[in-house]
Amino acid sequence: MPEADGGPTPDSVLHTGSEHPVDPEDLVMLSGREPTPELLEKAREALEKDGPAAVERYLP
Repeated sequence: MPEADGGPTPDSVLHTGSEHPVDPEDLVMLSGREPTPELLEKAREALEKDGPAAVERYLP
């Protein structure tokens, strides 16, 4: 991991997260919301429909 020197993060360190397993709670949290039963269900549906690509809506 690069040192926190205030400079830009190297491209080699950046990732969207979709290359790692994502669960519904992760998806809700990265949308900036608190997990509720309703939001967790929507996230479950999004992951079933779109798979890891559901993450791409929140992380470039």
